[in-house]
Amino acid sequence: MHVLRLCSVYEPPASALTGRGVNFDPIGGMQNHTAQLSRGLDRLGVRQTVVTTRPPTAPAEASLGQHGRVLRLGLPLPVCRQFYGPSAWRLLPHLTHDVDLVHAHLGEDIAIVPLALRAAAYASAPLVVTVHCSLRHTLRVSGPRSVLLRTLGGALEGYGLGRAAAVITLTERLRRALPHENVHVIPSGIGAEFTAEFAAEPPGPGLLADVPRPRIGYVGRLHDQKGVDTLLRGFALLAAGYLVIVGDGPERTRLGRLAARLGIADRTRFFGFVPHERIPAVLRDIDVLVLPSRYEELGSVLLEAMYARVPIVASDVGGIPELIEHRRSGLLVPPASPPLLAAAVRELIATPGFAAGLAARAHERVRDQTWDRLADRVLEVYHSVLPAHSSPLARER
Repeated sequence: MHVLRLCSVYEPPASALTGRGVNFDPIGGMQNHTAQLSRGLDRLGVRQTVVTTRPPTAPAEASLGQHGRVLRLGLPLPVCRQFYGPSAWRLLPHLTHDVDLVHAHLGEDIAIVPLALRAAAYASAPLVVTVHCSLRHTLRVSGPRSVLLRTLGGALEGYGLGRAAAVITLTERLRRALPHENVHVIPSGIGAEFTAEFAAEPPGPGLLADVPRPRIGYVGRLHDQKGVDTLLRGFALLAAGYLVIVGDGPERTRLGRLAARLGIADRTRFFGFVPHERIPAVLRDIDVLVLPSRYEELGSVLLEAMYARVPIVASDVGGIPELIEHRRSGLLVPPASPPLLAAAVRELIATPGFAAGLAARAHERVRDQTWDRLADRVLEVYHSVLPAHSSPLARER
């Protein structure tokens, strides 16, 4: 089986996490999802061609496991991030001559749907779409860009999903919202780096060794969607503790200034992007994980924190309540509410027994949600939409 994977973002090389690469916003849940899924399917023998954008320092072409390759198109400049679209449009006729299936990953990129439909038409192959962020049902309108995404992108989303052979969502909530007859709920998962990290003995001093406790942590992109300004304002209401921010992005400078204005700069540490394989050690060393998103379909860092047994405070938005059951596996608070966020963090810090109970139940909720298992489920979706004569399962029977 040869799968053509189309995704506007994909796991970058470590060299793209500093310098000019930071402005490209190189790491996030979708990047990790697409890379982990690709590796899982490669281990199952699936041949894959990944077409994505090209951040600074990333090679134009790289191997993917034993059976595939990653093609990075466009210019490695933040302002031209989506200029990969014209290059991909021109190349698709040459990339699809032996493709059995097209898998498109839909986020906040309106170019994906036209590219996916063109690829499926040239390949005469079924189209599978994973909806990471529905422009109709997940996106929060907050300005001209989001209005454009909701209107134009939402229309393209509906058109593309209507022509897909199968749709994959990350949450049950979104499955119910989409008017498609063949929708599968397959969330993000836990990578092998987590299972290996927590099966081993605790390592020595890590990235956070010089940060006093209690440590309140945020891991993710510094983007308006993520509501890190709400976290800073909430943290300013806490008399004790240190705030650890792992990640970077377009909001970094503004957030640093906000921390200074709030008088918490001496208790706030910005660590920038770190390679994803170091995230398990980071989570091991924090006392509370906060995800204060304004909108979010899932939030893959929540899965990772749950596996790491870190008590969680998260926004009560999107599909997060499917993952975090309030006061059973974490605490949920309304978005953009610093006082309620602060109260939730304060409760977890003040009642370690309660926090540990939440974390233990959260771990049980996700401990089997590994990428190896999820890749098997995605492969089943692939087989279900392939013509009977071309499906490896059919040939085995």
